[in-house]
Amino acid sequence: MKLVVSDSFNERLDKYIFECEDIDISRSKIQNLIKTGNVLVNGKEAKNSYIVNDGDEIDITMIDEEMHVEAEDIPINIVYEDDDVIVVNKQSGMVVHPGNGNHSGTLVNALMNHSKLSTINGEFRPGIVHRIDKDTSGLLVVAKNDKAHLVLAEEIKNKQVKRKYIALVKGVIQHDTGTIDAPIGRDKLDRKKMCVTPENSKEAITHFKVLERFKEATLLECILDTGRTHQIRVHMKYIGHPIINDPVYLGGKNIDNYGQMLHAYEITFIHPTTKEVMTFNAPLEDEFNKILDTYR
Repeated sequence: MKLVVSDSFNERLDKYIFECEDIDISRSKIQNLIKTGNVLVNGKEAKNSYIVNDGDEIDITMIDEEMHVEAEDIPINIVYEDDDVIVVNKQSGMVVHPGNGNHSGTLVNALMNHSKLSTINGEFRPGIVHRIDKDTSGLLVVAKNDKAHLVLAEEIKNKQVKRKYIALVKGVIQHDTGTIDAPIGRDKLDRKKMCVTPENSKEAITHFKVLERFKEATLLECILDTGRTHQIRVHMKYIGHPIINDPVYLGGKNIDNYGQMLHAYEITFIHPTTKEVMTFNAPLEDEFNKILDTYR
């Protein structure tokens, strides 16, 4: 498994790996992997106490588990494709790339069956420039070659890639527009969750606009200035309006197992070769609309 550090908080190597969303093994096992030389940082062995830096490449060999990513014939909704990029409309419930506990059935498995992909992010994340959560539906741009990947990654870093989401949140928001500027970091009590916190966190900014109000819910358009893990979900919970049907951040009983009512409906980026500004849209899924209709 390969990790590229993009969110360093001056953390030790063992702690950084332990808190990674895609890693699901104990810290003691991680420390043992490091001690036995099964974790390399930029191609070299490192100590548990090594402080990770943005851009570090961490290669992890799981000595007790052989895992290979295989192409699978899984239907996916491709919105656009050329020699450099694929724009795909991911369905809710599909994991973007393989990891511990998700060895198959991911978007990457399906894409590998369709096309060659960039190799920059290693065996487990070929082509993946950015991601959305398993139970979030909507648009992603995927790189088919390394040159396109590097250009798109730089665009994301420079905030040139624009993403718009539609979210159905609990309660009625009275303000027509708003901006949530609150730093996000790992939840100390549950490492699989994120939270608004001043400690070991990074800047996170979400803009929202009310599209429609209901008796017990509000339909929003959300635009991200930053791309933190679970950002919209965490920010909406922070202001007291968690996303409906969110299995992690809502609390209480969900409507069904569809997942959070969050859809990445628009993406804009500069084509890595032609330099054309490209914008794509994707409609809400049928299940999203069905749940939405129950609030109308």
